[in-house]
Amino acid sequence: MTKLDKTDIDILSALQNDAKINMKELSDRLHISKTPIYERIKRLENEGYIKGYVALVDNKKVGLPLIVFCNVSLAVHDDEHIQRFQKEIKDIDEIMECYSTGGVYDFLLKVVLRDLDDYNRFAFEKLTKVYGIVKMQSSFVLGEIKHITSLSIPF
Repeated sequence: MTKLDKTDIDILSALQNDAKINMKELSDRLHISKTPIYERIKRLENEGYIKGYVALVDNKKVGLPLIVFCNVSLAVHDDEHIQRFQKEIKDIDEIMECYSTGGVYDFLLKVVLRDLDDYNRFAFEKLTKVYGIVKMQSSFVLGEIKHITSLSIPF
C-alpha cells in the first residue's frame, strides 16, 4: 500500500466534501492535469482508502427522525457467540452502525427509526431476539450538535 502524499490527501479531502466534484474543477484546484488525478483516485480506490461513494440522506425528511444509541452486553464472550451476534446485527435494517466497545457494555448500536412506537417494536421484536444479549441500555437523541462525515486526514 502506498503512503499518502499531500496530493492524495487533497484529493481525499475534496471527495469527502463533494464526491460529485468534476475532474476539471479538481484539476484546477490542485493544479494537476485530469489524467494523473483520475489515476490517483483509481489507486486510492484499489488500495481501499476510498471505500465507496454515497449520497447522504436527511433522516428527518425521509420520515426517520428518531436516533437511538443502544448499548448492549453479551452473556458469553467467546468467538462463536460474538460472531453469531455480529451476523444477526448486520441483518437488522434499523441498525445503521455497530461498534465493539470497551467498558461497561460490549457494543454500541446506532439505530434510526420513525418514532417511539417504532423503537418499542424494534426493541422487543428484533433486538431482544438477538442471541446472547443479556443487558441493554438506550439513549435517545434530543438534538444533533455535530455530525460530519469527512475525516481530517493528518499529513
